[in-house]
Amino acid sequence: MSLPSWRDWLFSGKAFLASMLALYIALAFDLPRPYWAMAAVYVVANPLAGATSSKGLYRALGTLIGAAAAVFFVPLFVNAPEMLSLVVALWTGCLLYISMLDRTPRSYVFMLAGYSLPLIALPEVNTPGAIFDVALARSEEIIIGITCASIVGAVVFPTSVGTALSARISTWLDDAAGWAGEILRGEGALPATPLRRQKLAADIGGLDLIISQLSYDAATRDATRHARELRGRLLMLLPLLSSLADRLHALKDAESRLPPDLSALLVRAAEWLTQDRGDAPDRTDVLIAEIAAVRPEGPADWQELILASALDRLREIVELWSDCLGLRAAIEKGGHAGAWHPRFRHRRVVARARHYDYGLLLFSAGSCVLATLVISAFWISSGWANGASAVMMTAVACSFFAAMDRPAPFIRMMTFWSAASLIVSGIYLFGILPFVHDFEMLVLVFAPPFLLLGILIPRPQYNMLAMLLAVNTASFVALQNRYGVDFTVFANEGLAAVTGLGFALAWTILTRPFGAELAARRLVRAGWSDLAETAEGAHRQDQERLAGRMLDRLGQLVPRLAAIEDRELAKVDGFAEVRVGFNILELQKVRRRLDPAGRAAVETVLEGVADLYRRRVARRGFTEPSAELCAALDEALHRSAEQVGAYGRRAVDALVGLRRVFFPATPGPSGDFAPREHGRPFLMAAE
Repeated sequence: MSLPSWRDWLFSGKAFLASMLALYIALAFDLPRPYWAMAAVYVVANPLAGATSSKGLYRALGTLIGAAAAVFFVPLFVNAPEMLSLVVALWTGCLLYISMLDRTPRSYVFMLAGYSLPLIALPEVNTPGAIFDVALARSEEIIIGITCASIVGAVVFPTSVGTALSARISTWLDDAAGWAGEILRGEGALPATPLRRQKLAADIGGLDLIISQLSYDAATRDATRHARELRGRLLMLLPLLSSLADRLHALKDAESRLPPDLSALLVRAAEWLTQDRGDAPDRTDVLIAEIAAVRPEGPADWQELILASALDRLREIVELWSDCLGLRAAIEKGGHAGAWHPRFRHRRVVARARHYDYGLLLFSAGSCVLATLVISAFWISSGWANGASAVMMTAVACSFFAAMDRPAPFIRMMTFWSAASLIVSGIYLFGILPFVHDFEMLVLVFAPPFLLLGILIPRPQYNMLAMLLAVNTASFVALQNRYGVDFTVFANEGLAAVTGLGFALAWTILTRPFGAELAARRLVRAGWSDLAETAEGAHRQDQERLAGRMLDRLGQLVPRLAAIEDRELAKVDGFAEVRVGFNILELQKVRRRLDPAGRAAVETVLEGVADLYRRRVARRGFTEPSAELCAALDEALHRSAEQVGAYGRRAVDALVGLRRVFFPATPGPSGDFAPREHGRPFLMAAE
């Protein structure tokens, strides 16, 4: 573990300042639970000012929704505890399900609204007349904490979201440039994409979180549109780099080396992509002209088709890279960037489409509902006075980690550190606070532990641990205007909280023993189903959304593949399947513009591709493409090559892509692929 930086200490000091300010205001207004204001600061605190503001807004909305639900449901079901427990469980589970469908910071609104109902309602079931006052007080205290955190974050040495975005973009461009350099110099031209390169899709997913927070930062609001354009182009780069690597591998396999003019061009392109991009000249137009000079005008055989396809992909990559550099510069300039004009116009960029495994999400939400109901039944049947705290903590733990494949280790960690914070709180309550008589002294005694916890919150590996300790310690201390504590009450509340977390852990181990492997297999099968439907004619006008879904699935799949060992899943090359999707959609677009023979040949290919993926879905595993599909692809290539014009060339390019994915080791089809007119070779205008 490295020593904390000055930025970590600055963030910790700002969070502590905001928490003490919130606590002081809550105490000054004599609110019933001022510690909620203090705890709220550590829940929303973030090193980025915009992230603090966005999470604060979402927490305020979630709290208000949960408080309103408590005011509505408690008087209605106060004489029917079983019905109230059912309502609480269903409310928590339904809003949890909605939150998992929204993979942005906005999802926090729904999850928080879900578990805020039991937090507010259950402790007041014996005093329903006070529910409105309690809900109002919690809302006031939470909003005080949020406001203090947002103001301090924005005023005291603020860190802009744009700074984090620029750093993330630079890191990703460096990684992509490294892969591009390997491919162009021949080091990474492999038939399958390594897992570490597929991870780039998962890394881009992290941009979504930052982009969604740009509008909450005054300094970066104007960059939101450019950031979204950049995200789409970064994602589009990935399958194009994979496709170029495949074509170069095929050319080297056939001739043992690349043509000299192509090798020289690739070296120049690699130098441009991997150079320091600060003040480097834009060589886009020069490279595009050089690509056009090397590209065969009318590919005559299989090798020339591969060469033409490689150069087409290289041109698209150069144009996309130029767009990415221009967008990065526009983001850094913010509102002074001016108009931006894209170079890449051949395809639609990847949309912000998502893949959701509705079955697993519903199972996770249902598990939370049942866990809440079971612990509620225990509370009601046992008559445990403090049992409400157990129900509350069960609902919170099951909600927090519901989207994870294996939530049990995280709930175990939450249980352990909650018990640790209970001990720390006991030391404060019975050993330190009796000797504190003014607010200044209170600040001094709180400073050591909370400042130390604050330096851990910015670190991803310690974020959850530090936040739990800070929030739970503040909550268990339950600071009031007047010191008055009962050890029996403290012990019972602490025991109930730990019992609830322990039950959530046991329930999770029992009901969710499966891990990442099940989710990974379902992701792979969902991709196969998508491709089968596309080949059958669905999603025909949905190229950018199909690519978005497939790359989103890839981003979800890569971390799971890294965590498991499975021979079948190890065969997955996510970028190759995205390329298949692009090529299928291209064939769907152009097939109606071909002559009857060409159209029939292409439709036979599409039927064969659909059958292949349907068989994989049915078998729940890989099946090799059939020889009939290879023959159909070769026939369609010859038929499409006879077409005159752009549609024939587009069909040939798509068919070359499919053949390389499905039959990379099979020799290419023989024969002449030069364009023809009325059955005779067609001379290109340039000739």
